[in-house]
Amino acid sequence: MGYFEALTKKAKEKGGEVPAVQARKPEDEGGKKRVLVDSYGEVKIYKDPSEPILLYEIPSPHYKGGEKTLIDSLVQIAIGVMPPDVASLSDEEKRRKYYNKVLEIIEKTPELNVPVHAKDFYASAVVREMAGYSLIDPLVADDRLEEIMIIGPGKPVYIFHRKYEMMKTNVVFYEDEDIRNLIERIGRTVGRRIDTQVPLIDARLPDGTRVNATIPPSSIDGSTLTLRKFRHDPLSIIDLINFNTLDVETAALLWIATDGLGAYPANVLVSGGTASGKTTSLNVLCSFVPNSERIVTIEDTAELDLPLEHWIRLEVRPPSLEGTGEITMNDLVKNSIRMRPDRIIVGEIRGDEGYTMFNAMNTGHRGVMGTVHANSAQETLVRLASPPISVPNIMISSLNMILMQHRIHDRRLGTLRRITEIAEVVATDPNKPEIQVIYSWDPVKDKLFPTGLQSFFVDSLKRYTGLDDAGIQRELDERKAVLRKLAQSGIRDMAEVCKVTQSYVSRRKLSI
Repeated sequence: MGYFEALTKKAKEKGGEVPAVQARKPEDEGGKKRVLVDSYGEVKIYKDPSEPILLYEIPSPHYKGGEKTLIDSLVQIAIGVMPPDVASLSDEEKRRKYYNKVLEIIEKTPELNVPVHAKDFYASAVVREMAGYSLIDPLVADDRLEEIMIIGPGKPVYIFHRKYEMMKTNVVFYEDEDIRNLIERIGRTVGRRIDTQVPLIDARLPDGTRVNATIPPSSIDGSTLTLRKFRHDPLSIIDLINFNTLDVETAALLWIATDGLGAYPANVLVSGGTASGKTTSLNVLCSFVPNSERIVTIEDTAELDLPLEHWIRLEVRPPSLEGTGEITMNDLVKNSIRMRPDRIIVGEIRGDEGYTMFNAMNTGHRGVMGTVHANSAQETLVRLASPPISVPNIMISSLNMILMQHRIHDRRLGTLRRITEIAEVVATDPNKPEIQVIYSWDPVKDKLFPTGLQSFFVDSLKRYTGLDDAGIQRELDERKAVLRKLAQSGIRDMAEVCKVTQSYVSRRKLSI
Protein backbone atom coordinates (compact mmCIF):
# COMPACT_ATOMS: atom_id res chain seq x y z
CA MET A 1 0.00 0.00 0.00
CA GLY A 2 1.38 3.40 -1.01
CA TYR A 3 1.81 6.31 1.35
CA PHE A 4 -1.16 8.28 0.05
CA GLU A 5 -3.44 5.23 0.15
CA ALA A 6 -2.32 4.49 3.72
CA LEU A 7 -3.03 8.09 4.74
CA THR A 8 -6.49 7.93 3.12
CA LYS A 9 -7.39 4.73 4.93
CA LYS A 10 -6.16 6.10 8.25
CA ALA A 11 -8.16 9.31 7.82
CA LYS A 12 -11.35 7.45 6.91
CA GLU A 13 -11.00 5.20 9.93
CA LYS A 14 -10.84 8.29 12.14
CA GLY A 15 -13.74 9.92 10.34
CA GLY A 16 -11.64 12.88 9.28
CA GLU A 17 -11.12 14.54 5.93
CA VAL A 18 -8.26 13.70 3.65
CA PRO A 19 -6.07 16.62 2.47
CA ALA A 20 -7.26 17.70 -0.97
CA VAL A 21 -4.09 16.55 -2.64
CA GLN A 22 -4.70 14.92 -6.01
CA ALA A 23 -2.81 11.64 -6.17
CA ARG A 24 -2.58 10.58 -9.78
CA LYS A 25 -3.59 6.95 -9.97
CA PRO A 26 -2.17 5.01 -12.90
CA GLU A 27 -5.31 2.90 -13.31
CA ASP A 28 -7.66 5.90 -13.71
CA GLU A 29 -6.00 7.89 -16.48
CA GLY A 30 -8.41 8.12 -19.39
CA GLY A 31 -9.50 4.50 -19.23
CA LYS A 32 -6.76 3.51 -21.66
CA LYS A 33 -5.91 -0.13 -21.99
CA ARG A 34 -2.36 -0.32 -20.78
CA VAL A 35 -0.12 -3.27 -20.05
CA LEU A 36 1.86 -3.49 -16.81
CA VAL A 37 5.45 -4.21 -17.87
CA ASP A 38 7.16 -4.22 -14.48
CA SER A 39 6.73 -3.09 -10.89
CA TYR A 40 8.92 -2.74 -7.81
CA GLY A 41 8.31 -0.88 -4.57
CA GLU A 42 5.78 1.84 -5.42
CA VAL A 43 6.97 2.00 -9.04
CA LYS A 44 4.77 0.73 -11.87
CA ILE A 45 5.96 0.65 -15.48
CA TYR A 46 3.33 0.59 -18.23
CA LYS A 47 3.20 0.19 -21.99
CA ASP A 48 0.53 2.49 -23.42
CA PRO A 49 -0.40 1.93 -27.10
CA SER A 50 -0.76 5.70 -27.57
CA GLU A 51 2.71 6.50 -26.20
CA PRO A 52 6.03 6.02 -28.04
CA ILE A 53 7.89 5.23 -24.81
CA LEU A 54 7.11 3.40 -21.59
CA LEU A 55 5.41 5.16 -18.67
CA TYR A 56 6.97 5.22 -15.20
CA GLU A 57 4.45 5.94 -12.47
CA ILE A 58 4.50 6.46 -8.72
CA PRO A 59 2.00 7.93 -6.26
CA SER A 60 2.61 11.61 -7.11
CA PRO A 61 0.62 14.24 -5.20
CA HIS A 62 -0.31 17.57 -6.73
CA TYR A 63 -0.44 20.15 -3.97
CA LYS A 64 -2.79 23.03 -4.69
CA GLY A 65 -4.90 25.71 -3.06
CA GLY A 66 -4.89 25.73 0.73
CA GLU A 67 -2.67 22.66 0.99
CA LYS A 68 0.13 24.31 -1.00
CA THR A 69 -0.23 27.54 0.98
CA LEU A 70 0.01 25.62 4.25
CA ILE A 71 3.08 23.67 3.09
CA ASP A 72 4.78 26.88 1.93
CA SER A 73 4.04 28.53 5.30
CA LEU A 74 5.46 25.56 7.20
CA VAL A 75 8.58 25.60 5.02
CA GLN A 76 9.23 29.27 5.81
CA ILE A 77 8.71 28.72 9.55
CA ALA A 78 10.93 25.62 9.57
CA ILE A 79 13.74 27.34 7.66
CA GLY A 80 13.68 30.17 10.22
CA VAL A 81 13.87 27.70 13.11
CA MET A 82 16.29 25.19 11.56
CA PRO A 83 18.03 26.37 8.36
CA PRO A 84 18.80 23.47 5.98
CA ASP A 85 22.34 22.17 6.05
CA VAL A 86 24.14 21.91 2.68
CA ALA A 87 24.42 18.15 3.18
CA SER A 88 20.75 17.62 4.00
CA LEU A 89 19.86 16.53 0.46
CA SER A 90 21.68 13.22 0.87
CA ASP A 91 21.72 12.75 4.67
CA GLU A 92 18.78 10.68 5.92
CA GLU A 93 19.59 11.31 9.59
CA LYS A 94 19.44 15.08 9.10
CA ARG A 95 16.22 14.78 7.16
CA ARG A 96 14.72 12.82 10.07
CA LYS A 97 15.68 15.68 12.39
CA TYR A 98 13.90 18.13 10.07
CA TYR A 99 10.85 15.88 10.10
CA ASN A 100 10.73 15.82 13.90
CA LYS A 101 11.23 19.59 14.05
CA VAL A 102 8.35 20.18 11.61
CA LEU A 103 6.08 17.96 13.71
CA GLU A 104 7.09 20.03 16.73
CA ILE A 105 6.27 23.27 14.87
CA ILE A 106 2.84 21.88 13.92
CA GLU A 107 2.14 20.95 17.54
CA LYS A 108 3.19 24.39 18.82
CA THR A 109 1.36 26.37 16.13
CA PRO A 110 -2.35 25.45 16.42
CA GLU A 111 -3.33 28.57 14.45
CA LEU A 112 -2.08 26.79 11.31
CA ASN A 113 -5.09 24.49 11.64
CA VAL A 114 -3.24 21.37 10.49
CA PRO A 115 -5.69 18.43 10.72
CA VAL A 116 -4.64 15.94 13.38
CA HIS A 117 -4.77 13.01 10.99
CA ALA A 118 -2.62 14.85 8.39
CA LYS A 119 0.35 15.93 10.53
CA ASP A 120 2.60 13.19 9.17
CA PHE A 121 1.54 14.02 5.61
CA TYR A 122 2.39 17.70 5.95
CA ALA A 123 5.64 17.06 7.86
CA SER A 124 6.85 14.71 5.12
CA ALA A 125 5.84 17.18 2.40
CA VAL A 126 7.66 20.04 4.14
CA VAL A 127 10.85 18.01 4.55
CA ARG A 128 10.78 17.14 0.84
CA GLU A 129 10.34 20.80 -0.05
CA MET A 130 12.85 22.14 2.46
CA ALA A 131 15.62 19.56 2.53
CA GLY A 132 14.80 17.03 -0.19
CA TYR A 133 14.15 16.94 -3.90
CA SER A 134 10.49 17.96 -3.75
CA LEU A 135 8.26 15.88 -6.05
CA ILE A 136 11.20 13.97 -7.56
CA ASP A 137 12.36 12.63 -4.18
CA PRO A 138 11.16 9.07 -5.02
CA LEU A 139 12.91 9.27 -8.40
CA VAL A 140 16.21 10.25 -6.82
CA ALA A 141 15.85 7.33 -4.40
CA ASP A 142 15.40 4.82 -7.25
CA ASP A 143 18.84 3.30 -7.94
CA ARG A 144 17.61 1.92 -11.25
CA LEU A 145 17.41 5.40 -12.74
CA GLU A 146 20.36 6.90 -14.57
CA GLU A 147 18.98 10.34 -15.35
CA ILE A 148 16.10 12.53 -14.13
CA MET A 149 14.96 15.35 -16.43
CA ILE A 150 12.62 18.21 -15.51
CA ILE A 151 11.85 20.02 -18.77
CA GLY A 152 9.63 22.84 -17.53
CA PRO A 153 6.35 23.62 -15.73
CA GLY A 154 3.20 21.75 -16.71
CA LYS A 155 5.20 19.04 -18.46
CA PRO A 156 5.93 15.47 -17.30
CA VAL A 157 9.29 14.71 -15.77
CA TYR A 158 11.29 12.28 -17.90
CA ILE A 159 13.73 9.65 -16.68
CA PHE A 160 16.33 7.35 -18.24
CA HIS A 161 15.98 3.88 -16.73
CA ARG A 162 19.00 1.56 -16.70
CA LYS A 163 16.83 -1.27 -18.09
CA TYR A 164 13.97 0.45 -19.95
CA GLU A 165 15.81 3.57 -21.17
CA MET A 166 13.88 6.83 -21.78
CA MET A 167 10.51 6.96 -20.02
CA LYS A 168 7.83 9.50 -19.21
CA THR A 169 6.67 9.81 -15.58
CA ASN A 170 3.41 10.98 -14.05
CA VAL A 171 5.31 13.56 -11.96
CA VAL A 172 4.55 17.15 -12.98
CA PHE A 173 5.71 20.50 -11.59
CA TYR A 174 2.81 22.86 -12.31
CA GLU A 175 4.58 26.07 -11.29
CA ASP A 176 7.96 27.27 -12.56
CA GLU A 177 8.56 28.73 -9.12
CA ASP A 178 8.61 25.22 -7.64
CA ILE A 179 11.29 24.10 -10.11
CA ARG A 180 13.24 27.29 -9.47
CA ASN A 181 13.11 26.77 -5.69
CA LEU A 182 14.47 23.24 -6.11
CA ILE A 183 17.27 24.49 -8.39
CA GLU A 184 18.23 27.25 -5.95
CA ARG A 185 18.32 24.78 -3.06
CA ILE A 186 20.58 22.46 -5.05
CA GLY A 187 22.70 25.48 -6.03
CA ARG A 188 23.23 26.32 -2.36
CA THR A 189 24.32 22.72 -1.76
CA VAL A 190 27.16 23.11 -4.27
CA GLY A 191 27.94 26.73 -3.41
CA ARG A 192 26.51 28.16 -6.64
CA ARG A 193 24.02 30.91 -7.26
CA ILE A 194 21.71 30.97 -10.25
CA ASP A 195 19.95 34.12 -11.49
CA THR A 196 19.27 36.02 -14.70
CA GLN A 197 22.92 37.09 -14.85
CA VAL A 198 24.20 33.51 -14.46
CA PRO A 199 21.25 31.36 -15.62
CA LEU A 200 23.17 28.05 -15.73
CA ILE A 201 24.53 25.54 -13.22
CA ASP A 202 26.75 22.58 -14.12
CA ALA A 203 28.08 20.93 -10.99
CA ARG A 204 28.42 17.77 -8.90
CA LEU A 205 26.58 17.05 -5.65
CA PRO A 206 28.44 15.60 -2.63
CA ASP A 207 27.11 12.10 -3.44
CA GLY A 208 28.50 12.31 -6.99
CA THR A 209 25.23 13.17 -8.75
CA ARG A 210 25.85 15.47 -11.71
CA VAL A 211 23.57 18.51 -11.92
CA ASN A 212 22.72 20.72 -14.86
CA ALA A 213 20.12 23.45 -14.45
CA THR A 214 18.87 26.34 -16.55
CA ILE A 215 16.42 29.16 -15.94
CA PRO A 216 14.97 31.85 -18.22
CA PRO A 217 16.20 33.63 -20.27
CA SER A 218 18.49 30.68 -21.18
CA SER A 219 15.63 28.15 -21.26
CA ILE A 220 12.74 29.84 -23.01
CA ASP A 221 9.85 27.68 -21.78
CA GLY A 222 10.78 27.67 -18.11
CA SER A 223 13.35 26.28 -15.70
CA THR A 224 14.93 22.89 -16.38
CA LEU A 225 16.87 20.48 -14.21
CA THR A 226 18.83 17.38 -15.22
CA LEU A 227 20.28 15.02 -12.61
CA ARG A 228 22.69 12.31 -13.78
CA LYS A 229 22.84 9.89 -10.88
CA PHE A 230 26.17 8.58 -9.64
CA ARG A 231 26.46 4.83 -10.06
CA HIS A 232 27.50 3.37 -6.71
CA ASP A 233 28.29 0.07 -8.39
CA PRO A 234 30.55 0.96 -11.35
CA LEU A 235 30.63 -1.34 -14.36
CA SER A 236 33.65 -3.62 -14.65
CA ILE A 237 35.37 -5.21 -17.65
CA ILE A 238 33.23 -8.32 -17.04
CA ASP A 239 30.08 -6.21 -17.36
CA LEU A 240 31.31 -4.83 -20.69
CA ILE A 241 32.01 -8.38 -21.87
CA ASN A 242 28.57 -9.55 -20.71
CA PHE A 243 26.93 -6.57 -22.44
CA ASN A 244 28.91 -7.41 -25.60
CA THR A 245 30.44 -3.92 -25.63
CA LEU A 246 33.65 -5.81 -26.41
CA ASP A 247 34.75 -9.44 -26.25
CA VAL A 248 37.26 -11.40 -24.19
CA GLU A 249 39.96 -11.17 -26.87
CA THR A 250 39.86 -7.38 -27.18
CA ALA A 251 39.46 -7.01 -23.40
CA ALA A 252 42.70 -8.97 -22.88
CA LEU A 253 44.46 -6.82 -25.48
CA LEU A 254 43.34 -3.61 -23.75
CA TRP A 255 44.44 -5.02 -20.38
CA ILE A 256 47.92 -5.63 -21.79
CA ALA A 257 47.93 -2.21 -23.47
CA THR A 258 46.98 -0.47 -20.22
CA ASP A 259 49.57 -2.06 -17.94
CA GLY A 260 52.13 -2.41 -20.77
CA LEU A 261 53.48 -5.61 -19.17
CA GLY A 262 55.22 -3.26 -16.76
CA ALA A 263 57.41 -1.86 -19.54
CA TYR A 264 55.47 0.09 -22.15
CA PRO A 265 51.91 1.23 -21.23
CA ALA A 266 49.92 2.58 -24.17
CA ASN A 267 48.68 6.15 -24.46
CA VAL A 268 44.96 5.69 -25.17
CA LEU A 269 42.00 7.88 -26.07
CA VAL A 270 38.39 6.69 -25.85
CA SER A 271 36.47 8.53 -28.55
CA GLY A 272 32.76 8.72 -29.30
CA GLY A 273 29.55 10.68 -29.06
CA THR A 274 27.55 11.85 -26.05
CA ALA A 275 26.27 9.00 -23.82
CA SER A 276 28.15 6.39 -25.85
CA GLY A 277 29.84 5.06 -22.70
CA LYS A 278 33.24 6.74 -23.03
CA THR A 279 33.65 7.50 -19.32
CA THR A 280 32.58 3.98 -18.35
CA SER A 281 35.16 2.47 -20.72
CA LEU A 282 37.84 4.86 -19.46
CA ASN A 283 36.99 3.86 -15.90
CA VAL A 284 37.40 0.18 -16.84
CA LEU A 285 40.77 0.85 -18.51
CA CYS A 286 41.98 2.75 -15.44
CA SER A 287 41.09 -0.25 -13.27
CA PHE A 288 43.86 -2.16 -15.08
CA VAL A 289 46.53 0.30 -13.88
CA PRO A 290 48.78 -1.60 -11.42
CA ASN A 291 48.17 -0.66 -7.80
CA SER A 292 51.89 0.07 -7.42
CA GLU A 293 51.51 3.16 -9.61
CA ARG A 294 50.48 6.72 -8.76
CA ILE A 295 47.45 7.85 -10.77
CA VAL A 296 46.12 11.40 -11.12
CA THR A 297 42.68 11.95 -12.67
CA ILE A 298 41.54 15.34 -13.94
CA GLU A 299 37.86 15.92 -14.70
CA ASP A 300 35.44 18.70 -15.44
CA THR A 301 32.93 16.96 -13.18
CA ALA A 302 34.31 14.02 -11.19
CA GLU A 303 32.77 10.76 -12.46
CA LEU A 304 35.58 8.18 -12.40
CA ASP A 305 35.33 5.61 -9.61
CA LEU A 306 38.41 3.45 -9.17
CA PRO A 307 39.28 0.78 -6.58
CA LEU A 308 42.94 1.91 -6.61
CA GLU A 309 45.04 2.90 -3.61
CA HIS A 310 47.38 5.65 -4.86
CA TRP A 311 44.77 7.79 -6.61
CA ILE A 312 44.52 11.59 -6.60
CA ARG A 313 41.31 13.16 -7.94
CA LEU A 314 41.37 16.68 -9.35
CA GLU A 315 38.33 18.66 -10.49
CA VAL A 316 37.96 22.01 -12.21
CA ARG A 317 36.44 25.01 -10.43
CA PRO A 318 34.36 27.65 -12.23
CA PRO A 319 34.95 31.35 -11.56
CA SER A 320 33.20 33.00 -8.64
CA LEU A 321 30.47 35.60 -9.14
CA GLU A 322 33.25 38.19 -9.14
CA GLY A 323 34.97 36.33 -11.98
CA THR A 324 37.92 35.13 -9.89
CA GLY A 325 39.23 31.80 -8.59
CA GLU A 326 38.69 29.74 -11.73
CA ILE A 327 40.75 26.56 -12.03
CA THR A 328 40.71 25.14 -15.57
CA MET A 329 41.44 21.68 -16.92
CA ASN A 330 44.67 23.03 -18.38
CA ASP A 331 45.72 24.37 -14.96
CA LEU A 332 45.15 20.96 -13.42
CA VAL A 333 46.94 19.05 -16.19
CA LYS A 334 49.96 21.36 -15.84
CA ASN A 335 49.90 20.91 -12.09
CA SER A 336 49.56 17.12 -12.32
CA ILE A 337 52.83 16.88 -14.27
CA ARG A 338 54.59 18.31 -11.20
CA MET A 339 53.04 15.67 -8.92
CA ARG A 340 55.30 12.80 -10.04
CA PRO A 341 52.45 10.83 -11.60
CA ASP A 342 52.86 7.40 -13.15
CA ARG A 343 49.55 7.96 -14.94
CA ILE A 344 47.69 11.10 -16.01
CA ILE A 345 44.02 10.61 -16.86
CA VAL A 346 42.04 13.47 -18.41
CA GLY A 347 38.28 12.95 -18.22
CA GLU A 348 37.47 14.86 -21.40
CA ILE A 349 39.73 16.77 -23.78
CA ARG A 350 38.16 19.95 -25.10
CA GLY A 351 40.78 22.70 -25.35
CA ASP A 352 44.23 23.77 -24.18
CA GLU A 353 44.49 20.82 -21.79
CA GLY A 354 44.82 18.57 -24.87
CA TYR A 355 48.04 20.30 -25.91
CA THR A 356 49.41 20.05 -22.36
CA MET A 357 48.43 16.39 -22.14
CA PHE A 358 50.19 15.52 -25.42
CA ASN A 359 53.18 17.53 -24.28
CA ALA A 360 53.32 15.24 -21.24
CA MET A 361 53.24 12.19 -23.54
CA ASN A 362 56.12 13.63 -25.54
CA THR A 363 58.24 14.25 -22.44
CA GLY A 364 58.25 10.67 -21.20
CA HIS A 365 54.88 10.09 -19.51
CA ARG A 366 53.43 6.73 -20.52
CA GLY A 367 49.96 5.31 -20.00
CA VAL A 368 48.23 8.69 -20.42
CA MET A 369 44.50 8.24 -21.09
CA GLY A 370 41.42 10.36 -21.71
CA THR A 371 38.23 10.81 -23.73
CA VAL A 372 37.30 13.04 -26.65
CA HIS A 373 34.16 13.64 -28.71
CA ALA A 374 34.42 12.37 -32.30
CA ASN A 375 32.61 10.05 -34.71
CA SER A 376 35.53 8.00 -36.04
CA ALA A 377 39.20 7.34 -35.35
CA GLN A 378 40.19 9.46 -38.33
CA GLU A 379 37.97 12.32 -37.15
CA THR A 380 39.61 12.04 -33.72
CA LEU A 381 42.96 12.99 -35.27
CA VAL A 382 41.33 15.94 -37.07
CA ARG A 383 39.74 17.15 -33.82
CA LEU A 384 43.02 16.90 -31.94
CA ALA A 385 44.86 18.91 -34.59
CA SER A 386 42.14 21.57 -34.96
CA PRO A 387 41.26 24.50 -32.66
CA PRO A 388 40.57 24.74 -29.80
CA ILE A 389 42.71 21.66 -28.95
CA SER A 390 45.40 22.42 -31.57
CA VAL A 391 47.88 19.60 -30.96
CA PRO A 392 50.72 19.66 -33.54
CA ASN A 393 50.80 16.58 -35.79
CA ILE A 394 54.31 15.72 -34.64
CA MET A 395 52.98 15.40 -31.06
CA ILE A 396 49.89 13.38 -32.01
CA SER A 397 52.19 10.52 -33.03
CA SER A 398 52.81 9.83 -29.32
CA LEU A 399 49.24 8.51 -29.09
CA ASN A 400 49.15 4.72 -29.43
CA MET A 401 45.50 3.68 -29.49
CA ILE A 402 42.04 5.10 -30.15
CA LEU A 403 38.97 3.19 -28.95
CA MET A 404 35.89 4.25 -30.90
CA GLN A 405 32.66 3.79 -28.98
CA HIS A 406 29.14 4.32 -30.32
CA ARG A 407 25.63 4.32 -28.95
CA ILE A 408 23.55 2.36 -31.45
CA HIS A 409 19.77 2.03 -31.65
CA ASP A 410 18.82 -1.46 -32.77
CA ARG A 411 15.16 -2.15 -33.61
CA ARG A 412 15.35 -5.60 -32.06
CA LEU A 413 17.70 -5.13 -29.12
CA GLY A 414 17.13 -1.48 -28.19
CA THR A 415 20.04 0.79 -27.32
CA LEU A 416 23.49 -0.80 -27.62
CA ARG A 417 26.85 0.59 -26.60
CA ARG A 418 29.64 -0.92 -28.66
CA ILE A 419 33.35 -0.41 -29.18
CA THR A 420 33.27 -0.26 -32.97
CA GLU A 421 36.98 0.26 -33.72
CA ILE A 422 40.29 -0.28 -32.04
CA ALA A 423 42.71 1.84 -34.05
CA GLU A 424 46.37 2.72 -33.80
CA VAL A 425 48.13 5.94 -34.69
CA VAL A 426 50.85 5.16 -37.21
CA ALA A 427 53.71 7.68 -37.39
CA THR A 428 55.40 6.68 -40.65
CA ASP A 429 55.56 10.40 -41.39
CA PRO A 430 55.90 12.44 -38.13
CA ASN A 431 54.15 15.40 -39.75
CA LYS A 432 51.21 13.35 -40.99
CA PRO A 433 50.07 10.66 -38.54
CA GLU A 434 47.70 8.08 -39.97
CA ILE A 435 45.14 5.66 -38.61
CA GLN A 436 45.38 1.88 -38.77
CA VAL A 437 42.31 -0.07 -37.64
CA ILE A 438 43.26 -3.41 -36.04
CA TYR A 439 39.75 -4.41 -34.86
CA SER A 440 36.48 -3.48 -36.53
CA TRP A 441 32.87 -4.12 -35.46
CA ASP A 442 30.57 -6.11 -37.75
CA PRO A 443 26.99 -4.84 -37.18
CA VAL A 444 25.43 -7.97 -38.73
CA LYS A 445 27.23 -10.40 -36.40
CA ASP A 446 27.49 -7.81 -33.58
CA LYS A 447 31.13 -8.71 -33.01
CA LEU A 448 34.60 -7.19 -33.21
CA PHE A 449 36.86 -8.84 -35.77
CA PRO A 450 40.61 -8.41 -36.31
CA THR A 451 41.45 -6.73 -39.60
CA GLY A 452 44.61 -8.80 -40.02
CA LEU A 453 46.96 -5.80 -39.88
CA GLN A 454 50.08 -6.12 -37.76
CA SER A 455 49.84 -4.07 -34.56
CA PHE A 456 52.48 -1.35 -34.25
CA PHE A 457 51.89 -1.20 -30.49
CA VAL A 458 52.53 -4.94 -30.10
CA ASP A 459 55.77 -4.52 -32.09
CA SER A 460 56.82 -1.78 -29.64
CA LEU A 461 55.81 -3.97 -26.71
CA LYS A 462 58.02 -6.78 -28.00
CA ARG A 463 60.93 -4.37 -28.30
CA TYR A 464 60.58 -3.08 -24.73
CA THR A 465 59.85 -6.45 -23.07
CA GLY A 466 62.10 -8.75 -25.10
CA LEU A 467 59.15 -11.08 -25.81
CA ASP A 468 58.59 -12.63 -29.22
CA ASP A 469 55.23 -13.20 -30.95
CA ALA A 470 54.72 -16.48 -29.10
CA GLY A 471 55.44 -14.81 -25.75
CA ILE A 472 52.92 -12.03 -26.41
CA GLN A 473 50.32 -14.59 -27.53
CA ARG A 474 50.86 -16.67 -24.36
CA GLU A 475 50.27 -13.54 -22.28
CA LEU A 476 47.09 -12.75 -24.21
CA ASP A 477 45.83 -16.32 -23.82
CA GLU A 478 46.49 -16.34 -20.07
CA ARG A 479 44.64 -13.07 -19.58
CA LYS A 480 41.74 -14.25 -21.73
CA ALA A 481 41.52 -17.32 -19.48
CA VAL A 482 41.42 -15.11 -16.36
CA LEU A 483 38.61 -12.97 -17.81
CA ARG A 484 36.63 -16.01 -18.99
CA LYS A 485 36.87 -17.60 -15.55
CA LEU A 486 35.60 -14.40 -13.92
CA ALA A 487 32.67 -14.22 -16.35
CA GLN A 488 31.81 -17.91 -15.92
CA SER A 489 32.00 -17.58 -12.11
CA GLY A 490 29.57 -14.65 -12.14
CA ILE A 491 32.15 -12.30 -10.58
CA ARG A 492 31.48 -8.83 -12.01
CA ASP A 493 31.85 -6.37 -9.09
CA MET A 494 34.57 -3.83 -9.95
CA ALA A 495 36.45 -4.27 -6.66
CA GLU A 496 36.36 -8.07 -6.89
CA VAL A 497 37.43 -8.10 -10.53
CA CYS A 498 40.29 -5.71 -9.70
CA LYS A 499 41.52 -7.99 -6.92
CA VAL A 500 41.87 -10.80 -9.45
CA THR A 501 43.47 -8.74 -12.25
CA GLN A 502 45.83 -6.97 -9.84
CA SER A 503 46.78 -10.29 -8.25
CA TYR A 504 47.53 -11.74 -11.70
CA VAL A 505 49.84 -8.83 -12.57
CA SER A 506 51.62 -9.09 -9.19
CA ARG A 507 52.23 -12.82 -9.63
CA ARG A 508 53.52 -12.21 -13.13
CA LYS A 509 56.05 -9.66 -11.85
CA LEU A 510 57.27 -12.11 -9.21
CA SER A 511 57.73 -14.84 -11.80
CA ILE A 512 59.95 -12.70 -14.06
